[in-house]
Amino acid sequence: MTAIDRLFPRPAEDLGDDELLESLAVPPGPWLRVNFVSSVDGAATSDGLSGGLSGDADKRVFELLRRLSDVVLVGAGTVRAEGYGPMRVSEESAAWRVERGRPAHPVFAIVSGALDLDARSPIFTEAPVRPIVVTTERSTADQRARFEPVADVVVAGAQTVDVGAMLAAIAERGLDQVLNEGGPSLFGALVAADRVDELCLTVSPVLVAGDAGRIARGTLGGGRDLTLAHVLHSQGTLLLRYLRAR
Repeated sequence: MTAIDRLFPRPAEDLGDDELLESLAVPPGPWLRVNFVSSVDGAATSDGLSGGLSGDADKRVFELLRRLSDVVLVGAGTVRAEGYGPMRVSEESAAWRVERGRPAHPVFAIVSGALDLDARSPIFTEAPVRPIVVTTERSTADQRARFEPVADVVVAGAQTVDVGAMLAAIAERGLDQVLNEGGPSLFGALVAADRVDELCLTVSPVLVAGDAGRIARGTLGGGRDLTLAHVLHSQGTLLLRYLRAR
């Protein structure tokens, strides 16, 4: 297992999974956590994929964040680009969740304004838990009907996704801990709506340059202040946790 040390707030070496999970604990009730990876020079992707920036430490924390989540929220573009399959956690994570009275796997929620997804994809047909598809009124009734046998379809917004309505629909299902894994447009919309409680950001020790995008895209009309909660380190990789300043 890749060793991860804590540099801040209390230095410690080679943290175990239980210690990492404790450091990622959140208060009861609705909570939106965002997880991204970036190069040192701010690129969100390498060769077009965020996975090109992810190392062993990032993958370890990535799995633990899913272990803690009720629902994993991802934009359709990221689902296609990163080659997502059915939402499954590791056997160890599934056992950990079941021991605590939770479903073995989190719900997969995919955001697609135009509903340009394939209902025959294994993402839906092989899902261990019924997914959620969030769309807008731009999708047709026929399109939505194709997904109803394999997913819960939520219409949130007219031309663009209303993230407030989307998160309300998720909360109505008793899914409090939301983990957003991408993409940049969805993250930007969540920030603009001031709904992000936490950002977990892995800084990969690599320079990418080129024209790679940022982790968030969109218009804010003003910044959002964050508080640094912890700094972890592993073989040159920094794993940062920020909380929204209250």
